[in-house]
Amino acid sequence: MQLEICIDSVESAIAAERGGADRVELCSDLLEGGITPSAGLIAAVRRSIGIGVYVMIRPRGGDFCYTDAEFIVMQEDIRQARDLGADGLVLGVLNEDAEVDVARVTLLVRLAESLPVTFHRAIDMTPDPATAVKAVSETGARRILTSGGAAKVTEGLDTVARMVTAAGDRLSIMAGSGINPKTLAIVAAATGATEFHAALRTSSSSPVRYRKEEVTMGDLPDREYLRFALQEDRVRALRSALEALDAGATTIRHSRPQGN
Repeated sequence: MQLEICIDSVESAIAAERGGADRVELCSDLLEGGITPSAGLIAAVRRSIGIGVYVMIRPRGGDFCYTDAEFIVMQEDIRQARDLGADGLVLGVLNEDAEVDVARVTLLVRLAESLPVTFHRAIDMTPDPATAVKAVSETGARRILTSGGAAKVTEGLDTVARMVTAAGDRLSIMAGSGINPKTLAIVAAATGATEFHAALRTSSSSPVRYRKEEVTMGDLPDREYLRFALQEDRVRALRSALEALDAGATTIRHSRPQGN
């Protein structure tokens, strides 16, 4: 069983590794659901940790139907991430009917060369994520991150289970959105997934003492003096829950009577 942690800073990358993550999904602007990180952030994270670094390729927030200009940006970002030492890429493209854009995703997967590609939660915005698994499998992507088309994976368990069945040996289905030590066993048992994705971020107050509360730099209220980061102990708790789950599954397999 594998654990991927979503991060957006060097500090969070280090916390993820120390807490026991197998790899990180590196993004910027997680308040937008994650977009492509800067070259500087990719390089700094790559130097700071030894576990896998999967880089988000997403030129903006919002929907996943991209203009030609945005698609060119995605291609350039893939080349840059590849050159900066990424271990994998995370991306997704849909057409105007919210279906997987097989042609465009295939092109991006080929551009990634030897780097494995995860098709991200864009699949949760398709009419039927379980049906969309086949389209993703045609692109050469190796993994799908999904909540089963729901806001939280605990609300999409049946769909994730259908996706695991549809993927077979062609793809790995990674369950995400709402994964924590309390939900992990429920999701694993209900879906058959063996890979899990979590953010686990917590907020803290900015250390800035002088505050101009009436001025904001963005559209979100009460955002200027909040910081979000990953806590190592939260990753470690999830890692422990995953290991306990894995150990239990191993015990069950070994205790089954053998055929003659």
